[in-house]
This record gives sequence, structure tokens and C-alpha cells, in this order.
Amino acid sequence: MLRGRARRGREAYAGGGDPLSGADPPSGADPLDAAQERRVRAVLALGGVPQADLPDGVQQVRLRLLERAASGREAPRDVSAWAAVVASNLAMDWHRAKRRQERLGERLAALRQPAHPSGEDSSVLSVAVAQGLDELPDAQRQVVVLRFYADLPVKSIAEQLGVPEGTVKSRLHTAVRALRARLHEDEVV
Repeated sequence: MLRGRARRGREAYAGGGDPLSGADPPSGADPLDAAQERRVRAVLALGGVPQADLPDGVQQVRLRLLERAASGREAPRDVSAWAAVVASNLAMDWHRAKRRQERLGERLAALRQPAHPSGEDSSVLSVAVAQGLDELPDAQRQVVVLRFYADLPVKSIAEQLGVPEGTVKSRLHTAVRALRARLHEDEVV
């Protein structure tokens, strides 16, 4: 059903009904396609939002996308990147408010895809990386998630966060070094 809704939404937007153009979206059109929704879910989950709250987070991203269109603001150049950054910011907000009430198991379960069973080694590595992400400062965790899990380029991350590219690179370097040290310390790699 989701694919059908996403396909209808893309077709409607291709016809000039883009929700970010300021015009009302067609009735029943979804402002996020299926790939964008999966990316938003992944960013939220990696940012610390528990599986039970992921649907609410996705709806918040949709709402902000529609609010942006309704306010008449200029459409972002890359809606997918914009949605990933909004999701990252929502995750940081939740993370600050909840202070890690939900633990690692739920976040990993939200990302696990049953069609691709993972081996014991990759499972151990996933747990170690997620624990390492938990220990990073918010700003470093945000750029790591956006760069490596949402697959955004450094330039796009910098533009979306409103910081210089050098700041993004510095945060990435520091975070990757800390994660690498954590993995070696835990003897995972």
C-alpha cells in the first residue's frame, strides 16, 4: 500500500503539485516517498529514537515539510537531504529530553531487515558501533549519522546544519577516531 501511495504522490508532484511550491498537495499525496521514509526512519533510529516512536518521528518530518510549503518558504534544493537533517534534529531533541531511556536493543531492532539475516560477527560489530555512537557528543553523533547512515555528502551536511564544511569534517574526524578507539578497546576489530 505504501508503494502505491508513494508512486501516486510522485506522479502528482511531477504534474506540478509539489508540496514545497506553496500549492496545496493533491488529496492523499504523501510528501515523502518510500525511500525518503526509510532514510528518515534510519536517521531517527540511529539518533536514539526508540522503535515505538519512529512512526511519530516520520509524521513530524512530514508535518514540517507540509508546514514549510504552507508558509510559502522556498523549497529546499534536496528534499531528501532536508528531510534527513530534520529527522536528525528531531532525534537530537528526543535524545536530550529522554536521556537514553530506551536502550540499544530497540534501536537495532528498528534497523534490522529480516530479508538480510546478519552473521554473529556483524551483529557484534553493529552493537559495538551503536554503543560507540551513544558515547559521542550530540554534534558528532549527528554528523556521523548524516554522513554514513543517511549517506549525505559533507557539503550538504554543512549547508543543512548551517556550519562550515571544515566544522563537519572536524566533527567527523574526531567521531570516527573515537569510534575506532572504542572498537579496538572492545576488541571488535
